[in-house]
Amino acid sequence: MRVRTTLVGATAVLLTAALAAPAAAATGSRSAGGHADTRKAHADTGKAHADTRKALEAAVVAGVPGATATVRDVHGTWSTAVGTGDLRTGAPRSAADRYRVGSITKTFVSTVLLQLESEGRLSLDDSVEKWLPGVVHGHGHDGRRITVRQLLNHTSGIYNYTEDEGFGRDYFTKEGFDRHRYVTLTPGRLVAIAMRHEPDFAPGTSWHYSNTNFVVAGMVIEKVTGRPYAEEITRRIIGPLHLRATSLPGTRVTVPQPSSRAYSKFTDPKGPTYDVTNLNPSLASTAGEMISNSADLDHFYSALLGGKLLPPHQLKEMKTTVEIKEAPNAGSYGLGLMETPLSCGVHVWGHDGGIHGSTSVAITTEDGRHSLASNFNGDWTGDARAVAEAEFC
Repeated sequence: MRVRTTLVGATAVLLTAALAAPAAAATGSRSAGGHADTRKAHADTGKAHADTRKALEAAVVAGVPGATATVRDVHGTWSTAVGTGDLRTGAPRSAADRYRVGSITKTFVSTVLLQLESEGRLSLDDSVEKWLPGVVHGHGHDGRRITVRQLLNHTSGIYNYTEDEGFGRDYFTKEGFDRHRYVTLTPGRLVAIAMRHEPDFAPGTSWHYSNTNFVVAGMVIEKVTGRPYAEEITRRIIGPLHLRATSLPGTRVTVPQPSSRAYSKFTDPKGPTYDVTNLNPSLASTAGEMISNSADLDHFYSALLGGKLLPPHQLKEMKTTVEIKEAPNAGSYGLGLMETPLSCGVHVWGHDGGIHGSTSVAITTEDGRHSLASNFNGDWTGDARAVAEAEFC
């Protein structure tokens, strides 16, 4: 599965196919309590997920410090962790690790908007201008011509603020990150960065991934409900599903324990490794600020695709996709939800995401009965698609 970083852009930290020197050797599998691989109600755990574990180990050999994953299916739950969680102390990764999930946040945001639609509080065909007068305006952007639906499926044409050259210097270079890692950026500020540029295309005429779309979507949630988007996600999703490891940190710079350190090489995949764990996630806002763990992500996507969070009509809307034309075999994009075909013919639904030092994937089968969530605590290498292929094929 192609990993799209939450903060993707011309000068962003990009995952590369080149293999870096190994940063750590694979360790034995660990569960939340440090025990060996576990899978409830299934006697032959090793054989059941041996290929998945090998794919995670291969990522560590390729240079990712450590990896963690949890699978949830009809037999129960299986978790594993390999490699190193802290390069300074040598502490291993844990299957219970919390981590920054990047663009996986987008599915949560979209789910809330679709719930609001089911309640008759907005329509997907409402214009952005109706809810946010004057916000999407400038250099050819016109919120009167862009719908909520187009925000959620990336067909709005709104410029992606993380592709702005200045933003790239400030956050995707070592020097810029050091200066700005604790700076608070408001959603309005992020949208204003995008408005300095012309749109990528006229609304509805093409597709391009834009983090600005979901910053605007979060602003719509707040305008419709009168409450912060984080409060709505907590009230509507995190609370009812009892996702105890999931949070919207806002401007909190640390990751709650248990967690590992997060590492980046910035623009040089062969250069030094830097600890980027602590940062102000307002730089990602509604497009990617969330923290979670693999078990919670499995639960969320299982519930979503299993029809427990949305009525049938809204779930159908979410799964109505447009082709992702920017990468081969990338699949298609619905409303904050991706459909990805695997080599064996299985189609999985979910999202991937990245933010400094963290790349994640959370996917499930269409019925929500077989789910996988995984994370690498490095952002410069590692094959997340290979992990998905190993589990589902």
